[in-house]
Amino acid sequence: MRILVALLIFSAAMVPGAARTILKSEPLVLAPYEVVFVQDGSCPAGQILKVTGAIRGLHRKRACMMLSTEQASLAVAAP
Repeated sequence: MRILVALLIFSAAMVPGAARTILKSEPLVLAPYEVVFVQDGSCPAGQILKVTGAIRGLHRKRACMMLSTEQASLAVAAP
């Protein structure tokens, strides 16, 4: 019974973290390996820019990827 309750609490805590926010501009500070999605018009229609933070001395990784339906339904947040 304790395991079931612990599992329910853990899954409830993880649901808000699963939602992805789409930003209008790329943030100035980004932690290493942190991923953000940016809709700034630099990618073709139907795609979104995925930016991954890097450790000091390396460049951030930027890639255009298809915008899935669950991401398309999210509200756009201001940085």
